[in-house]
Parts: sequence; structure tokens; C-alpha cells
Amino acid sequence: MAGAVPASRAAIRTQQLRRLRELLAATIPANPFQTRRLGSAADPLRKVGSLSEFSRRTPLTSKDELVEDQRRHAPFGTNLTYPLSRYTRCHQTSGTSGTPLRWLDTPESWDELVAAWTEVLRAAGVAAGDRVMFAFSFGPFIGFWLAFEAAESLGALCLPGGGLTSAARLRLLLDLEATVLCCTPTYAIHLAETARAERITLAASRVRCLVVAGEPGGSIPATRAHLETLWPGARVFDHHGMTEVGPVTYECPVQPGVLHVMEEYVFAEVLDPCSGTPVSANQRGELVLTTLARIGSPLLRYRTGDLVQPRHAPEDLNAPLCACGRATLALEGGILGRADDMIIVRGVNVYPGAVEAVLRQFPEVAEYQVTFTQPEGLADLEVKIEPTAGCADLAGLLRRIAGAFQSAFALRVPVTAAPPGSLPRFEHKARRWVRR
Repeated sequence: MAGAVPASRAAIRTQQLRRLRELLAATIPANPFQTRRLGSAADPLRKVGSLSEFSRRTPLTSKDELVEDQRRHAPFGTNLTYPLSRYTRCHQTSGTSGTPLRWLDTPESWDELVAAWTEVLRAAGVAAGDRVMFAFSFGPFIGFWLAFEAAESLGALCLPGGGLTSAARLRLLLDLEATVLCCTPTYAIHLAETARAERITLAASRVRCLVVAGEPGGSIPATRAHLETLWPGARVFDHHGMTEVGPVTYECPVQPGVLHVMEEYVFAEVLDPCSGTPVSANQRGELVLTTLARIGSPLLRYRTGDLVQPRHAPEDLNAPLCACGRATLALEGGILGRADDMIIVRGVNVYPGAVEAVLRQFPEVAEYQVTFTQPEGLADLEVKIEPTAGCADLAGLLRRIAGAFQSAFALRVPVTAAPPGSLPRFEHKARRWVRR
């Protein structure tokens, strides 16, 4: 296990180099996928002298390569360091950004992932005596299972909510006096909407913390504020991870909207998506990760597609401690978007998270859907909103939203209304953007 987090950037980098050498020694030549990709660099990397040398010698890994490997070598691909009989867990990506990937773990790798998720919950203040409600159906996605086992390891009472309607989950949450709710930001909003329809008063619940993930909303100030209004007395706590990497970040306990990278489990780089060169402090770039603890199915310099803004360069050994006392890499604003989600509308770069930030300023918006078209490469947007039952001036709301888009993007975005209850609701990752 990774153990305690080092108290300085220099100590973190020393720990990462040690763990990276252990990973490479176990992976090369045992892992066919990684050894084949590294080619002539494979043998020198087993004795890598520094993190910068590793980055210089190791090519970036894309999701397309992993998908193709699993297509050619179905069903699990060749990114396996051990014989298949060593693996005891199989999970799958959601497929929201392409073909789903299957991912295998050994008991040792699984224990490391549970330890990482336990850190997420500790940072959120979850402890023995808490009652944690998991408001989702348990499927092949890894986060559900990790969160449950992590909460159990802390001594919390775990309340599974699979196979229930939203109304039934709310009643269970109230009857069993849950203190922590785990779900996506979108589903937390939907639960509050259901509570209003069922005449359930959320102020009567004991929920003090909403642990959210799966979407960028947890770090968007307007979405956070909306959630905390809907769930009186509860703090939103954001984090993020991915099936093929595992847990990656958790929210700073004293600075909402800032995510700390769990650098004892991953080696993080932030690169310009086009040039592949490291970005400077406070510049936006793509998060690239190497798994340090997942030896059974490792990833070396994996392009996550997530756009982030590091408070300091990862290699800066003299970076000051965060206000929370941590030395780990801090990402301002959390996950800002995805490199493949950006669309250019009349010369303006538009990300889904930025659209949500505008819409969540309006508490009268219950749900929304964005339709975008790209005829001959020229994209355009239309936004459809579903008003809450208490919206008294729908025409005025539509005008104010259109004005907010004009101010935010200098674009005229058509905004129309949908009948109450007509737009889809989502238990897992929301799919609000529709291509036409």
C-alpha cells in the first residue's frame, strides 16, 4: 500500500519514482501490451533514473489503442501482467466517450484501489458511525463497488439503493437516517425534484454530505450552490476517477472546487493537448496519468482527455503547501471539461461544463437538453429547458437565460421550454447533449 502522503513535493516525487520502478520491473517483459508498445525503450525503462526520463522515453497511451487491443484479443486484451487465473475482478467503462473497455484486477490491485477510495471518503469527513447511502444500481462500473467497500472499511453503515425507484430511495434515505449520499450531481438534483413531487421535506433528512462524481458539476460553483440549496445542511464533496485508472482526485477539504490528485497512486502530467509539452502553472492542459498501484493492468502515460488547470507545475519541487496542508497537485476548478467535448460555435470554444455553469444560475431550471448541429463543419447550439413547477414567469426566464448565454459566450443561443417531466432524467452520467 502507498501509506502516508509525503509532506513535500520532493518527497512525493521520490515516492513516485520508487513505485514507478517497481511497476516497470513487474510489467516488463511480463505484460505483452506494454512491452510491445515500449519497443526498444522497454529494457532501459526498467532502470529508469528519473520521472522526467520516464516521460521522455515513454509514448503516450490513447484509449483507441486499448479498444483496438481488446478488439483484436477479445475479451480482455493483452494489457495483463499476470496469467488470467490471477485476476478476480472485472469491470467496464461506461462507454460515454466511445467503445466500452473491460478492466481486470488482481486482489492486490483491488486492495490498492479500495485504499485510494478510502482516502476520498476520509477527505470528505466520512467515518465510523456514518450511514452512507449509495443511490444507484450496482452494475459493471467500478466506482460503485469501490465506494461501497471503502465505506465499509471505515466502519460506516453501508446502505445499498439498487433496484429501487427514486421515491423509494428517498424513503429509505429518511427511514435509515443516512448521513452521506453518494451519486452523480444530476441524480442528486433529480432526487430533490422527486422529493418535491412526493412532498418529502429534505430539510428533515440527516444528510450532511453529498459525495458526487461522474460529471464535472460538483466543482462548478453554480451547480454546487444549487445542490446545497436543494439539500439544506449538506455540503457537496467532489472527486473523480475512471475505470481504467481508478480513483484520481478528491476535493480539498477547505477549498471547494479544488481537486487534489492522489499522487501516491498515480503519476500525473498536465500536457498541451496539441504539442504534448508540459503546461505551466495556472495554464489549462490535458491530464495524463500513469498508474503506480495497479500492476495487474497498468497504464503508462494515459491520455485521459480531461482538461485541468494545475495550481503549480507537477515537477515544481518548491510549490507551497495548499491551505489544507497538503503538498499534492491541486487542480483549480476540478475537471474543466474534456478535450473531445469542445465544440466551436461561430468561432467560440464551448464546453458542456460552461453551458451548465450558466444554466445552474437559474433555480427555476429543473432539467435541460442541448442540441448541436454541425452542417459543413459549422456548429450551432439550441437549448431546451424544463422549468420547475414553481416558475411564475416562463417567458421572462427564457429571456434571462438567453441573456446569460450572450454575456458568457457573446453568442445568441436559442432557448425554448419543454413541458414539465418531458426531458430525460439520469441515474448515472447524464447525456444532455444531442447531436442532430
